[in-house]
Amino acid sequence: MPIAATGELIAEAAARRGAVAAFNVITLEHAEAIVEGAEAARAPVILQISENAVKYHGGRLRPLARAAHETARAAAVPVALHLDHVHSPELLHQAAECGFSSAMFDAARLPYAENLAATRAAAVWAHGEGLRLEAELGQVGGKNGEPPLDAHAPGARTDPDEALAFVTATGVDALAVAVGTSHAMTSRDARIDHGLLARLRDTVPVPLVLHGSSGTSDEELARAVAGGIAKVNIGTALNIAMTSAIRERLARDERGVDPRPYLAQGRDAMARTVTRMMAVLSSAAVKPV
Repeated sequence: MPIAATGELIAEAAARRGAVAAFNVITLEHAEAIVEGAEAARAPVILQISENAVKYHGGRLRPLARAAHETARAAAVPVALHLDHVHSPELLHQAAECGFSSAMFDAARLPYAENLAATRAAAVWAHGEGLRLEAELGQVGGKNGEPPLDAHAPGARTDPDEALAFVTATGVDALAVAVGTSHAMTSRDARIDHGLLARLRDTVPVPLVLHGSSGTSDEELARAVAGGIAKVNIGTALNIAMTSAIRERLARDERGVDPRPYLAQGRDAMARTVTRMMAVLSSAAVKPV
């Protein structure tokens, strides 16, 4: 099947008041599990590779991107490729040649004016290459010389008016918003500010993205999707599933040295997690706000 475009999958999800799932790829087993889980759910999916994953692979994007691309091409459901949380313009500029249809450029660590200028430049470049660009905005700093507050810092929230101004000025195609989730959570007790999410949905003219979704309960996640989230990023939940399965396998086979049995068990656990979480998103699409 031809590689899908991220923008098309998000648009289709938004049209049905649902969300498309975007899962983080670290290894080939991640990519295989995500596609297997999506096929079981009979739903489109986004494979996304972060700058941190690229660093893990020695700073080389192409090998992992090629593996994800070939896995996506063999899928029985639509699969798109997304380059996630890119800080480096040099890495961003590899996106098009490596088969990605979208990228998330993260300049949130910069003072607001620099963040805006860098993101706008990234959007201009991306659009010139036929890519969609996602950005992230938490609480804007810069007042009295203060730095911006990271979107996943405790208490960080995206202000609707600031988000509208940021999207208008930068021309980005999607915006990840800070509404109570956090990256790398291993518990599922994050509480989403649904009132704020409703205001953002009504104010911001581009699709909204939820990062740190592994830290939310199924009920909170479904409510967020019903409330306007169109793309849901999931990473840590897969790593928890994989690591737990591998630990279980190694505990039963302490003398084993072949990695294939425990990697296969980890891959299967991730695939089941993908299918389960996609079912949550699917059910949210038919629930009223």
